[in-house]
Amino acid sequence: MSYSPDQRRVYLDMIEQVGQRWLLLFRGDPDMYSAAYWDLLTTLWRAGQPMRKTDALAAMHGIRSPHTAGKYVDAAISRGLILEEDNPRDARSKVLKLSPEMQRRLDAFFDEALVDLLDAARRVQDRSD
Repeated sequence: MSYSPDQRRVYLDMIEQVGQRWLLLFRGDPDMYSAAYWDLLTTLWRAGQPMRKTDALAAMHGIRSPHTAGKYVDAAISRGLILEEDNPRDARSKVLKLSPEMQRRLDAFFDEALVDLLDAARRVQDRSD
């Protein structure tokens, strides 16, 4: 299936709108506009429960170094976006989870992004004539 340039622009407009919503999620903090935070936070959201820190670090696909990934985690902890706790199953490790506020904000973000997606799908379909 091939799409027209106009339909492709609809997609790009939607992606840009979702990107802007992502930035608003962090109250305009440009440091958070990073694929590493996207990977980290969406992985924790998707898990729906505390996740081993090593697994969360590995979820940041664009970051090769565990040390660098740890800096992103530390920044997210210091901003109150995620919480770090002792692992109840293994005292040698830690688990990470979204803070209740970040969970609420991500839920709202995804709801709005789905509205954007459905609207874009309608506009792409409308331009298929």
